[in-house]
Amino acid sequence: MYIKTKISAGICGSIEQHENVCELLKVIDEQFVTSDKALASTLIMKFTSLKLTCIKGVREHIMEMTNVVAQLKKLEVEMSKSFLVHFILNTFLPQYGPFKISYNTHKDKWLVYQ
Repeated sequence: MYIKTKISAGICGSIEQHENVCELLKVIDEQFVTSDKALASTLIMKFTSLKLTCIKGVREHIMEMTNVVAQLKKLEVEMSKSFLVHFILNTFLPQYGPFKISYNTHKDKWLVYQ
């Protein structure tokens, strides 16, 4: 079967012979089922380790963090919007101190997208 020539030998060695391509792909798919818990754990570790650097801007940093939060939400791991704002502000460099002070002195709560 042509399709087996394009699949890694390590994967093909652990799969039985199939004449039907659909059955072969189904068996391969079942063999590599991902665990939502493991993915959620990986995303949480990524989220907590993200820090703003001088290389990328604030906008890109916030977008990256909200992207991870959106992926976590799909896995039913949700966090409040106010927590997200506070967490993002805490990842900023010390030079953004006045920005943090401005947030803390306002009565209104900010949203990430403002």
